[in-house]
Amino acid sequence: MVESNARTIQARFRFVQYVRLAIGIALLLFLVWRLFSVLVIDKTYTADTWVRFALSGSILGGMYALIAIGYTLVYGIMFMINFAHGEVMMLGAFSGYFVFEILRFLPAPTPTSPDLNFLNAHPFVSVLLAFAAGIVVSGLAGYLLEKIAYRPLRHAPRLILLITAIGASIFLQNAAMLLFGPQRKNIVNPEVLDRGAGWTLTISGNPVLIPYTGVFSIALSAVLLVGLYLLVQRTKLGRAMRAVAQDRNTAFMMGVNVDRVVSQTFIISGVLAGAAGVMWSIHIGLVNHYTGFLPGLKAFTAAVMGGIGNIPGAMLGGVFLGLIEALGPGILGIDFQLKDVIAFTILMLVLIIRPSGILGEKLTEEKL
Repeated sequence: MVESNARTIQARFRFVQYVRLAIGIALLLFLVWRLFSVLVIDKTYTADTWVRFALSGSILGGMYALIAIGYTLVYGIMFMINFAHGEVMMLGAFSGYFVFEILRFLPAPTPTSPDLNFLNAHPFVSVLLAFAAGIVVSGLAGYLLEKIAYRPLRHAPRLILLITAIGASIFLQNAAMLLFGPQRKNIVNPEVLDRGAGWTLTISGNPVLIPYTGVFSIALSAVLLVGLYLLVQRTKLGRAMRAVAQDRNTAFMMGVNVDRVVSQTFIISGVLAGAAGVMWSIHIGLVNHYTGFLPGLKAFTAAVMGGIGNIPGAMLGGVFLGLIEALGPGILGIDFQLKDVIAFTILMLVLIIRPSGILGEKLTEEKL
């Protein structure tokens, strides 16, 4: 009887694997056909347009990757999804906005420009101050979330933590709306980072603008991602984080201060979200209390795509999602307003075809 049940389970498992493989092959063939149709037969877009799409996707992908790593770090340590992470990013965006607004009205006259403000007189310092404010506020928000909302429930069922995270997200959204108002705020950058400024390339006879804000965002995202990877792999804190993620009880018995490591993980997660928030405000130019919700959901999608709990997977998933969001509507021949639908459809397909994600591993019972 037991052997018969085991054979039945194995047969069902093989059937599911075959179905997943068939769906994957069908999707791959469909994408190859669409690419051939768009690029060769219909020639819907010229080369310069595809370059614009790819550039936009790379910029978004870098920011998604930074936010996604926050989900991955927290999940790796606590095996929970911090759905308030997008709102932590929103607080960083607001911090950058207020720093720019203060500096915009702070006079810094020169003999040749008596009406010059600090924002344009010292753009490099202004950007540094905006990022400093963003990472401090978001890092503090991450610490307080863990200290107040999550630590008392650390040994509670996972569902309780999930509900608490959703409640914290709603609380932060509404608190920001009450404090800053429901209207969208327009962010004025230093003139050197004006959104219409950049380098111009000529592709297929048409100009392609490479904005300074986009290059800045991509470069800073790459630096932060590499820095985080080195921190996790090469430092004492990183070893402690990996030990707690591997086996919290054993790490505690070996002398690792688990509470401190968890708090530091939330701070690092908040710092990355704050940096992404400031980059988002500089590049997009708009911020309100709802700013972090959709990027947070998409970053969660990116983390799942790459493999939740896997840092390189979160990086890869973020960049991949950004490129899909930018290139997908053009490849599929649909309205670009449906790019969000594509992102979440990809999430469902990844969960069907490869539930562990691109670089993820199978979850143990403890993590579940």
